[in-house]
Amino acid sequence: MKKSLYFIYIFLLAGTVAWAGNPDRQGEAGAAQLLMNPYARSAGLHTMNTSNISGVEALQLNPAGLARINGRTQVVLGHAIYLQGTDIRFNALGLSQRVGKSGAFGFSLMSIDFGDIPVTTTFQPEGTGATFSPAFFNMGLSYSHIFENKVSVGITFRAVSESTSDINAFGFAVDGGVQYVTGEQDNFKFGISLRNVGSRMAYSGQGLATAGPAADGGAYNLTYSQRAAGFELPSVLNIGASYDFLIGGAHRLTVLGNFAANSFSRDQLGGGIEYALKERFMLRAAYKADMGVDDATQAPIYSGLSAGASLEIPTSREKKQSTFGLDYAYRATRVWKGTHNVSVRFNF
Repeated sequence: MKKSLYFIYIFLLAGTVAWAGNPDRQGEAGAAQLLMNPYARSAGLHTMNTSNISGVEALQLNPAGLARINGRTQVVLGHAIYLQGTDIRFNALGLSQRVGKSGAFGFSLMSIDFGDIPVTTTFQPEGTGATFSPAFFNMGLSYSHIFENKVSVGITFRAVSESTSDINAFGFAVDGGVQYVTGEQDNFKFGISLRNVGSRMAYSGQGLATAGPAADGGAYNLTYSQRAAGFELPSVLNIGASYDFLIGGAHRLTVLGNFAANSFSRDQLGGGIEYALKERFMLRAAYKADMGVDDATQAPIYSGLSAGASLEIPTSREKKQSTFGLDYAYRATRVWKGTHNVSVRFNF
């Protein structure tokens, strides 16, 4: 009975987010970096594996999966080329450390590299010769626990920062999630996550200062500080389920589905499939679509298709859980040349 309270709590939060949205608010949220995924294994499934995601990558989707790692420690390095041709890249570092038999702590750090952007002014619209690069990053601390009835819960506290040399914004976000595993061989999995619930953010700094005539009509200018409007974080509810078909002890075929209710954009529905050979070699593909799109002008940047592959190599004969992994993912887009993800993982 006590464990069921976690489900009730998540469902109540889920209902708040799912029904608080309003089509007129689409596009009003900021900090879109919180919806970006730098890790290749989950990116190959369009970040829809809410029900069965595990280890470090769970920090970007459902923290309940953090404790479901092989071994005691997992480290993942992620790199992404976002919309190839825009010169935007992600870099990420994630760590999961098991504590006791059922718990795990996690740490994640993600930054975005926008490249060098030319500085332009009203009088020099072609550029001044100088450049700047915004600094966007977020850092998360997580904890996950697995209960005896195969229910796991997790929570992440995240700090969000966006800045340039003379302007900045800072905020906090909280993610929560639940996973449930059942079946004779733990075949069926169900997951719910609620992400990016937190404080409003607003830009401030010297960059918002402007010079204007003195209020008393004097022949001199004064510096006035402008106040920027605040913005909300892009809250999202994910509900997903998956089923593993285990064939001959060496093969696994997983089918999954996921629904995402976005507070500040259209809801999304999709599904995917993953094949694994002895959990050493994996292929995956998925399709995700925005709901309620009436014409091509409203279509999202991603065309809906994603695919990826993973290779897991044992590094110790004594410790079966010690492995080195390589992951790659590609997500197709309507414009530019898609998003590419590469990850390196270490399990100890």
